[in-house]
Amino acid sequence: MTNPKPLRIAFMGTPDFSVGILAALVESGHDLVAVYSQPPRKAGRGMDLKKSPVHEFAETKGIEVRAPKSLKGEEEQRAFAALKLDVAIVVAYGLLLPAPILEAPRLGCLNLHASLLPRWRGAAPIQRAIMAGDAETGVMVMQMDEGLDTGPVLGTARIAITGGMTASDLHDELAKIGAPLMVDTLALLAAGKITPTQQSDEGVTYAKKIDKAEARIDWTRPAKELDCHIRGLSPFPGAYFEIIRKGKPERVKVLRAEPVAGSGEPGSALDDALSIACGEGALRLLEVQRAGKGRATAEEFLRGFPLAKGESVT
Repeated sequence: MTNPKPLRIAFMGTPDFSVGILAALVESGHDLVAVYSQPPRKAGRGMDLKKSPVHEFAETKGIEVRAPKSLKGEEEQRAFAALKLDVAIVVAYGLLLPAPILEAPRLGCLNLHASLLPRWRGAAPIQRAIMAGDAETGVMVMQMDEGLDTGPVLGTARIAITGGMTASDLHDELAKIGAPLMVDTLALLAAGKITPTQQSDEGVTYAKKIDKAEARIDWTRPAKELDCHIRGLSPFPGAYFEIIRKGKPERVKVLRAEPVAGSGEPGSALDDALSIACGEGALRLLEVQRAGKGRATAEEFLRGFPLAKGESVT
């Protein structure tokens, strides 16, 4: 869609998910005057300061990057208002936007949210949609207000959650459909051809942040539920089980699995191919990762870490 008039934009984002949307905006013909991203964090063995993926990408395009620790201070708010923006685009930024920030751009702040609102408002919509066994999800462009993902919707793109799709897979697919959705929505907004749609009061759910305590696999649950649980946590933090070796528990992440027929004591190996009994049915583990090791297929794992039929994991 051709933009009738370029908009003066600031982009606010931090992780990889945001980079594709930023790249599309750079190519869209709008006037991208600044990028906001979270401050560099210590990372790696040397604990050197590392810029966010959005920060690094913006620098390659010659765009001014601002990385405040907070936007609550008057000085930061004045600096933001001084940009004289038409609109700010927020994609997984990670900092709270106080009212003066939300109100500064002429057309407000737009957020690309990775769910079909009002389902899965909050921090972890991609993971929660898979973990709940949802058949469909998507991305929505939302006009931000002071509530938690409660603003009116300006645009929607949907996608099926297919069998075997992990959180990583879904993340990448949503980023792909999110970029053109945001560009098209901005074109309609610039042309005055968009009508906000208020979110329904029904069907509201919250995607709370993933707690690492959730990651341990409970083998008493049905295999179909555990398949969703594993896929929703893959690759991070990774659903895991423990197995005793030399008198000590060793943690093993499960990155991919599939439900199969079978029955037995939950947590017991049903064969020599990493099929584990669940509360209902069984799971065949397809890709796993030992602590401190790389990803491995079931065959690769079993060559160095055999799990015999009848042996149990916890």
